[in-house]
Amino acid sequence: MSLASGAKLGPYEVLSAIGSGGMGEVYKAKDSRLDRIVAIKVLPSHVANDPERKQRFEREAKTLAALSHPHICPVFDVGQQDGIDFLVMEYLEGETLAQRLEKGALPLDQGLRYAIQIADALDKAHRKGIIHRDLKPGNVMLTKGGVKLLDFGLAKTAAVGPARAGHGPAEAGHYRSGQGIGSVRLEADMDAAPTISAPLTAQGTILGTLHYMAPEQVEGKDADARSDLFAFGAIVYEMATGKRAFEGKSAASLIAAILEREPLPISNIQPLVPPALDRVVKRCLSKAPDSRWQSASDLEDELRWIAAGGGMAVSMPEPRGHSARLTWTMLATAGLLIVALSIPAVLHLRERPLANPEVRLELTTPATRQPLHFAISPDGRRLVFVASGDGGPRLWQRPLDAVTALPLEGTEGAEYPFWSPDSRAIGFFAAGNAPETRSSIVMSP
Repeated sequence: MSLASGAKLGPYEVLSAIGSGGMGEVYKAKDSRLDRIVAIKVLPSHVANDPERKQRFEREAKTLAALSHPHICPVFDVGQQDGIDFLVMEYLEGETLAQRLEKGALPLDQGLRYAIQIADALDKAHRKGIIHRDLKPGNVMLTKGGVKLLDFGLAKTAAVGPARAGHGPAEAGHYRSGQGIGSVRLEADMDAAPTISAPLTAQGTILGTLHYMAPEQVEGKDADARSDLFAFGAIVYEMATGKRAFEGKSAASLIAAILEREPLPISNIQPLVPPALDRVVKRCLSKAPDSRWQSASDLEDELRWIAAGGGMAVSMPEPRGHSARLTWTMLATAGLLIVALSIPAVLHLRERPLANPEVRLELTTPATRQPLHFAISPDGRRLVFVASGDGGPRLWQRPLDAVTALPLEGTEGAEYPFWSPDSRAIGFFAAGNAPETRSSIVMSP
């Protein structure tokens, strides 16, 4: 069933189709009474004949009606006409987080802002005893006013506060690709699952979108608020890295990854991400619900602390024109200050016998044509150097007790690296797009 432009549902005139999914078709429409644009979600006829799916549709309307929050898409009306069930919601302009992630990872400040808003919305829902159960990038809308949480069609009402994940019936479930690629039953045909190129949505006893489902959901157990926080962690991981926390070539391998494997730490993919964010996401993705954050409120507080600089700054902005000359002056002053502060330390060291009179270091770098620029941290634990690797010159960092060096993102074109006195930051110079030279400082993970 598709509604043509000009079709009317009560006082609402359909303008155009927006999209469709397994649980409904969404249209842009005009409310003739209030003269405003709205979004109408229509229950398809083949779904309306399914009592369970119709019940979910009605539950979504009641759930959204009970929630009033700036980051949750509100419901305006619900109705039925000529056998068509429909839900009227706020019309949102923008793109989904899933569409944005197709372009890669988000800048840290933007990702943290979205994460805080999602956590705030989840806190509101959980305090009302509402568990989303299908939190994923496709259900997060990015608008000029911030994020809007969508699609509570799989939501359930539970006791307020985290509940113990009890055992539910491990019945066969039906997995369907978000793009209609194919399906697979859980009991016997897992090995025949199609290649996954879009998040898999589980229907039946096991509900949710597979890439973002908590282990207890995958196992068919009851989901509680902490299951939403697992999905939230997977979303933040993807915003920070541009990669999903759990991947697999089939539903079976993806389930195994969720149940048994730990995702690669964010800092291994994005070394400049604050360690505190890595810790927050790792706790969200704990296999056991009791080991995760126990409330979205606590999680939101932690994210606000990181956004305020509690998790370590990431970078300095590029100077241009007059600002570049000012930065050079500041760096020169800082250099003189470092030298002045270093003199007492050097004199003190000269008075003491060296515990290790000789240190030998062998360094193997990626192929590079320029002279080797390197610097050893003042604490004697790490080495930073410039090499080309697969692209242009950038900084590489290596602990002195290791044999492998890792590139530092955001340091393309770097030259003449140097360390801060506390060994926590690395400075360098690089040629920018403009004729002048820029200087930056990155925080060492």
